[in-house]
Amino acid sequence: MQLEDIFMLFGGLALFLYGMQLMSGGLEVAAGDRLKSILEKLTSNRFLGMLVGAGITAVIQSSSATTVMVVGFVNAGLMTLGQAVGVIMGANIGTTVTGLLIALDIGLIAPIIAFVGVVIMMMKKSQKVTCVGQIIAGLGILFIGMELMSSSMAPLQEYQPFIDLLTRFSANPLLGILVGAVFTAIIQSSSASIGILQALASTGVIGLDSAVYVLFGQNIGTCITAVIAALGGNLNAKRTTVIHLMFNVIGTVIFTLICIFTPFVSLIQNLIPGNVVSQIAITHVIFNVVTTAILLPAGNLLAAAACRILPDKGENGKEHSFADSVRMGSTSIALSDLKKQENVMFQMACKNVEMAFDALLDRDQKKLEEVAKQEDQIDLNNAEITRCVSHISIREMSETDSDRLNRLLIVCGNIERIGDHAMNMAEYLQQLEKRNLYMDEETTEELVKLRTLATHALGAIDFTEEGEAEKKRNLATVAVLEADSDDKNSRYRTAQIKRMRAGKTDPEVSILYSEILTDIERILDHALNIAQALYEK
Repeated sequence: MQLEDIFMLFGGLALFLYGMQLMSGGLEVAAGDRLKSILEKLTSNRFLGMLVGAGITAVIQSSSATTVMVVGFVNAGLMTLGQAVGVIMGANIGTTVTGLLIALDIGLIAPIIAFVGVVIMMMKKSQKVTCVGQIIAGLGILFIGMELMSSSMAPLQEYQPFIDLLTRFSANPLLGILVGAVFTAIIQSSSASIGILQALASTGVIGLDSAVYVLFGQNIGTCITAVIAALGGNLNAKRTTVIHLMFNVIGTVIFTLICIFTPFVSLIQNLIPGNVVSQIAITHVIFNVVTTAILLPAGNLLAAAACRILPDKGENGKEHSFADSVRMGSTSIALSDLKKQENVMFQMACKNVEMAFDALLDRDQKKLEEVAKQEDQIDLNNAEITRCVSHISIREMSETDSDRLNRLLIVCGNIERIGDHAMNMAEYLQQLEKRNLYMDEETTEELVKLRTLATHALGAIDFTEEGEAEKKRNLATVAVLEADSDDKNSRYRTAQIKRMRAGKTDPEVSILYSEILTDIERILDHALNIAQALYEK
């Protein structure tokens, strides 16, 4: 094997992986939030989840990408561990499509497929059309890379030391499994490593009797991507990767025993004589389908086993970092988690508004301290969300996801400002106490009315609401209350001036009250901004 062959091998592998990345990226941008919705809605039934996992993986040509997506869902709390089982098993079935396509030997038309895809991409009529072209181009580039790898490996059929190593796998299955697992773990793609195995087989260097064990090891090695993704995730995210690993290890043990003690290999060879590439593809399909048929009914047992391997040590209650979802790769998951984190931040801001009114009306110093403490947490949440959003914003995403991101950025900024105004209101207690000032009865009554209005406006905002009619109703409610706030604010300012002129209230109290009214007015303004960002089309 010459130096140029090695360069061609790496170049072919690069094209293969890039082709898969193009297809996966194109699908995510084209599907946007629909891909997330499909996974969320159709995974309550384990069998449906398996079909969904198989279908998505068959399209994006990467079980690793699907599994990482599932890990992200579990980490974000959008999918349970039980729901994840079926999707993971389906992903293992879906990834066999790559091997089947390779076995069809469409390498001759691969450049045409890539050309058609690039032409569609260059048309740029719409983002969806561009994404379709990206998927087609990715498929063509994938097979061009496959052809390059096959050509680069042709000299190996005459390299005796390499041939001797491969023939040892039939006599030492563990060696073959280890080689397959390690190599796949390094390149983090079972589709690519199986493609390389098929390329070797096409040159006659390795037969099915040795290739099967490498194939089984490759299924184990593909788990490394999800394992890496889950390292910073919560406990259930880690358990999801354990289920993925258990599936492939159990399948490998079963089929290794079958290959050793039954004529399974001979049956496949007789079924497809003289075509080792197709034999590998069919074996891969049988491995995953049969393993799924055996383990899918035992999905709850796998989930329970994962929980025993990684027992609960109090981590379940721990809030995961939004950065985990960003790192796990799915824009839709990250945006859903962003909305969830903003809801937590919004509830803290609402609580601060309540406590700020308590501090002023009850002259409660402890409430002021609680507001200050929670305001610090709001600021920390805002900083983390802003930092992570900067990572999302550089990704290619659908127009829908881009619009969602912009809206959620608006929401985040307005929540932070509500927290600031609540803090301002609470701090006026210090000035009242320091100067020994007291609000008159009318001023207190007005504050109570404004408190009710602000509470109703903030309470009308529901981050989980999905129905269009409910969204319109919530938006209309907040808009009416915001307008009522403006009207009351104007009338109360006028009334306060009259009371001050009549000597019914202290001028310093009037000045502070004017500032409080401004803060309340701003809180309602920001509430309307949030409602518009969440609910307006």
